[in-house]
Amino acid sequence: MGSFLSDMLGRSPVEPLQDHIKTAYQAATLLPDMFKAANLNDWVKVDEICEQIKQLENEADDMKNDIRANLPKSLFMPVPRQDLLELVLVQDKVANLSKQISSMVKVRKLQVPASLYEQFIEFVERCVDAAKKAKQSVNELDELYETGFRGAEVKVVEKLIAKLDKIETETDGMQHSLQAKVFSMENDLPPVEVMFLYKLIDMTGDVADQAERIGRRLELLLAK
Repeated sequence: MGSFLSDMLGRSPVEPLQDHIKTAYQAATLLPDMFKAANLNDWVKVDEICEQIKQLENEADDMKNDIRANLPKSLFMPVPRQDLLELVLVQDKVANLSKQISSMVKVRKLQVPASLYEQFIEFVERCVDAAKKAKQSVNELDELYETGFRGAEVKVVEKLIAKLDKIETETDGMQHSLQAKVFSMENDLPPVEVMFLYKLIDMTGDVADQAERIGRRLELLLAK
């Protein structure tokens, strides 16, 4: 009966969502290496990484459009179609931001000042951790889907979302600390560089914010 029913309903609509977050997450994972290359003045490597991020962002875009075009409008969906579409849009922002950050570093040949560098790399890596937790949470969607968004599986996802919130709170603290450091260095740096450093810190922090929003969207699905 199970397989007949699933054939009738088509494949689970959450699989494409999982492929999509995986691709968006892969784009984010390349950011730390790109910053490391920039600080070593290896602009060839920066270009290569930017190209990879751009390709992943294009793939994520194609997947997003594909999901929007093909997500079943069926009555059998345990969650509203609109909620899944909203989730895809938030996931997509992780890829978009990664591309915007890498383009900015490449075009402006941006480097993080030596006194900020280690703290900044830790911050970037923690923001990528948030995206990873978001990906792990979305990976549980098929289990949730099978159980009609009930039962023990819900607890697993709630734990992941709680971890995601914790990481995002940490990245907020790191972000404020970096901003304070840039503020204290303002007199020693060219004003344009200061402006772009603030922008860079904001956009990187936004990767963790979007990851947390993925958790929020999943919470909404669990609450239905």
